[in-house]
Amino acid sequence: MHIRIALPHLLRSTATAAVLTLLTAATTTVTQAAPTASEHDVERTVFVDASSVPADQLRGMDHLVPYTEYARSHGSNVPARRTADVPAPDDPQDLHQECTKHAAQAKATTGWIKSRFESCQKRPFDLVLRDIRGTTTLGRLKFDQWVLGFAYDGSRRVDYVASIENIIVQPIPTEDATKWRLGQHFRHSVDVSSSGPDPQVTAPQTEERDELLGVWDTQPHWNLTYTSPDKGPLFDQGNQQRVASTVSMDLSASSPNAAPFTGGSTVYNSNVRYDYAGKVAGKFKGTVFTQARVELAMSQKDPAVNESALHIYDALNRPERTFPSWPGKSVPGGKEPLHRLIDKDKQEANRNRSIKECGKVWGDWKGTKLQCDEYPFASTKEGSTKGDNRFSVRLIDGADNETGGRRLDQMYTLNRILDGDSFYMKITN
Repeated sequence: MHIRIALPHLLRSTATAAVLTLLTAATTTVTQAAPTASEHDVERTVFVDASSVPADQLRGMDHLVPYTEYARSHGSNVPARRTADVPAPDDPQDLHQECTKHAAQAKATTGWIKSRFESCQKRPFDLVLRDIRGTTTLGRLKFDQWVLGFAYDGSRRVDYVASIENIIVQPIPTEDATKWRLGQHFRHSVDVSSSGPDPQVTAPQTEERDELLGVWDTQPHWNLTYTSPDKGPLFDQGNQQRVASTVSMDLSASSPNAAPFTGGSTVYNSNVRYDYAGKVAGKFKGTVFTQARVELAMSQKDPAVNESALHIYDALNRPERTFPSWPGKSVPGGKEPLHRLIDKDKQEANRNRSIKECGKVWGDWKGTKLQCDEYPFASTKEGSTKGDNRFSVRLIDGADNETGGRRLDQMYTLNRILDGDSFYMKITN
């Protein structure tokens, strides 16, 4: 169920509180000033990434406190933190916890992409506020930016749960952190060259939120829903209504005395595909995160597919043991992806070519329970008719071969793998 957070409707900062995007370039060497800046020193300020400031110039700026504690000590009436409005597309709390465990991947621009249907970003920020001349340090601000992404098998919709959390501050006495602001500014685009005819995306009514730290602290979460309209089932006419879209986000920081600097810096990026592909995709329509790595996993200890798994393992790791045999042979699917092939005639051509190769090596196996197993699969563009001989065939137990085929088909539909989509193999001992 999709629940939209009710947000206070605040306008973006005026010229006297102009939004500043994060500066990550190295700045002019500065000398740490005493925390008694004059009005002239602070009339034009800027937030910069702490990593661009030499360590000795951050001396004394390592005593940050939670924003709530700071606000109360400065006489602000801090409302209770709101948690009831946190949306639950599937179970964001579970994804939130998992994302924390994948900190290294989660802080990347694309975040940690758990699957074709779940992704998340947890990106810590450490900012220093100082005057634009680099002579006075006015404070420090740390926080975590979050974006949880949910795509759907069965709906042309994608949800993002965004938030600013764990805010801690340390301003000098003459600076008021209750007047500092942070903003999350989303935008979207459509890649027409990778989409079908007339690709469209409908954005949420509000794509940006710029608030005082106190508002973020008490109401950290908000959500956005992007959809793509469909025209009904047109896949039989060759129109899968594919829409390749990118959702990006800029982060801004500002204070009342900020210099009028704007520009934008993409700190989050998410690639999405909408489709109405029909039966070949499983559920007839849906949305996926296209940057997800899809793997078909098989175990050599699984009695249902152990012969299939061993064959694929040999093809990927010991190709000298496979047929056809030739010097320097390598087979894709491990480091190189495989790509789904939908065309039934081409699939049949792959099977016939593979069966012919099995006959060359093992002769007539009719009357046995064996079948000719081929890898890469007939339903991939890397199949045996590709012409590079980078494939392998082997006689294996027929039931094992058929079970492996069913698992392949399940992987296709569970992940909305369409024609040309990539995937990898993962074979365990």
